[in-house]
Amino acid sequence: MGSTHSPTLPTPGKENILVTSALPYVNNVPHLGNIIGSVLSADVFARFCKARGLPTIYICGSDEYGTATETKALSEGVDPATLCAKYHAIHKDIYDWFRIDFDVFGRTPTEEHTAIVQDIFTRLWNNGFIEQRETTQAYCPTHSSFLADRYVEGECSLCHDKGARGDQCDACGNLLDPLEPDKDASGNQETKATGWLINPRCKLDGATPERRKTKHLYLRLDALQNEIKEWLEVAEKGWSANCVAITHSWLDQGLKPRGITRDLKWGVPIPTGLDGLSDEDYAKKVFYVWFDACVGYPSITKTYTDAGNLSGTNWEKWWKNPEEVSLYQFMGKDNVPFHTIIFPASQLGTRQNWTKVKHLSTTEYLNYEGGKFSKSKGIGVFGNNARDTGIDADIWRYYLLSRRPETSDSEFKWEEFVDANNNDLLKNLGNLCQRVIKFCQAKMDGVVPEYDITKFPEIEQHKEEVNKHLQEYINDLKHVRLRAGLAGVLSISAMANKFLQDNKLGNQLLAEEPERCRAVVAVTLNHVHLLANILSPYMPEKSQSILRQLGLKAPEGEGSNIPVRIPDTWEIDALKPGHAIGTPELLFSTIPAAKIEEWRDAFGGEELRKEKEAEAAKAAARKAAREKEKEKKKAKKAAAAAAAAAAAPGAADGEPKTTTLPIRTAKPADATADASQPSQPASN
Repeated sequence: MGSTHSPTLPTPGKENILVTSALPYVNNVPHLGNIIGSVLSADVFARFCKARGLPTIYICGSDEYGTATETKALSEGVDPATLCAKYHAIHKDIYDWFRIDFDVFGRTPTEEHTAIVQDIFTRLWNNGFIEQRETTQAYCPTHSSFLADRYVEGECSLCHDKGARGDQCDACGNLLDPLEPDKDASGNQETKATGWLINPRCKLDGATPERRKTKHLYLRLDALQNEIKEWLEVAEKGWSANCVAITHSWLDQGLKPRGITRDLKWGVPIPTGLDGLSDEDYAKKVFYVWFDACVGYPSITKTYTDAGNLSGTNWEKWWKNPEEVSLYQFMGKDNVPFHTIIFPASQLGTRQNWTKVKHLSTTEYLNYEGGKFSKSKGIGVFGNNARDTGIDADIWRYYLLSRRPETSDSEFKWEEFVDANNNDLLKNLGNLCQRVIKFCQAKMDGVVPEYDITKFPEIEQHKEEVNKHLQEYINDLKHVRLRAGLAGVLSISAMANKFLQDNKLGNQLLAEEPERCRAVVAVTLNHVHLLANILSPYMPEKSQSILRQLGLKAPEGEGSNIPVRIPDTWEIDALKPGHAIGTPELLFSTIPAAKIEEWRDAFGGEELRKEKEAEAAKAAARKAAREKEKEKKKAKKAAAAAAAAAAAPGAADGEPKTTTLPIRTAKPADATADASQPSQPASN
């Protein structure tokens, strides 16, 4: 997706909107929580701004450097570049399916990225905001290299799991050091973590690492703390309470210098030729991914605005223009400190006039059916298998946005997913469009009729009510209250349904009050047109379908999409009398309730399957036990009957058991021959 036109640049004198969503880490597949937490939310806001006529670009891309990428590539038996190319394509394909309309979805391993990261670092170094420290680190003598913490494995000193890593033990969850810490002069151990590795070994070749001294570079957040506080006093207004709390928890503890280099090959190299910085000391080091990742926003922007021109500066019109550009950033809450402390500190330390974040939109966690998403356990819907359900992407967009975890964690539930489609969408919006468009086609020759709303005061009142809700919708979207905005769309749709019901649109109205009928149809068609436009940020393809049904077409030479525009006020004049409407299309269809259990089973993971198998086995065992009990009772009953028979008179001395029957008197042989003769008594 994305733009096929010349790049959008800020327009002087206008409100220019720069939108970013957190760069997804490339070595995994995003689940629905990742999608709603950043890229989908940012997409809605960017689409809204564009529909309001504001110069807007939406920037994102894959974050590809770092230890996790190297280790993942190692496990898959490929080099990092090959791994990143594979997963970048997977991410892009998923976002395209969800109709995420980036202006550019780029990557961090580019010449543009390297140049901007190194320039920022150089300015920080020259301005005194970088310091060097000598540390003790694991060194592999076999392949002659210092080891990042994740490249050291061994036994956890706390729980004694044999497969712990040098940064963390997955078995007990504690942070670890790769080597047992040195002791200070008093004999106490100096450690930043809670434990360390026993019998450490190199992940690459199994060799025992040595303890050696090495140098690393640190960003002096402590020296920038006062400037960050001063900036935050203005910037944080309007941020979510949780976002502010996370940011201030860092400040309250006092900012400390933070390491920005790692002993890796896959990353941005440390620039050479700087006064006071030894090229030899940092020849085998790269920048830590958290330092360079946020720089991906401007570097990816440059690949869009300057299109391969490494000396181009169009990107600076967005990123070094705070007077004319407003930066909106979207992410999950775990990414907050990198965007509110570390990246702004880097910007401030360069002493350049950077565009810094104006509004930070964060989300809490989206959980799955009472638990958490887990790729390893196969629990939950991940981006690459949402399409396997056969449900259109716009339905997914609607449901996820209606459950967006804006102030607290929210829950994905299949039952609610089906209900949202069958009730929120089909019965409200879908039925509205079908009813009025089909009526216009059948009764008014498929054109917007001539009408005069001045004769019907209630229509003016309807217009005022719609505009009141439209203003609320615009205000909600401006302040990134996306759930409230979506609820506003449904409210405006419900108002149109009520308008039709109140006026009893149908053959009787057409016959008895044709003038009113024409006004009702024309007003409702314009109402549906408004709905298509305000729905477009949330459900872009359904919006296009409605516009097609209303007879609108894309301008020639400008792609296949019909332009959308969200007006300040609704004037009931978008579709004028005589305008030919299009052919009705089915917007939504019913999802059978049986799909709920089918999808629960499909996406419940191995544990759920085992639970169901165990439940089935228990049910079968209970049934078998009941059958066995029945047979037992039957046998017991038969035995009781046999015992009773054995106890009957005569049974003891072996005489056969007989049954005494009543004796009936026999008729004489000639009784039938002469019925008039009296019967003879039976002889003795």
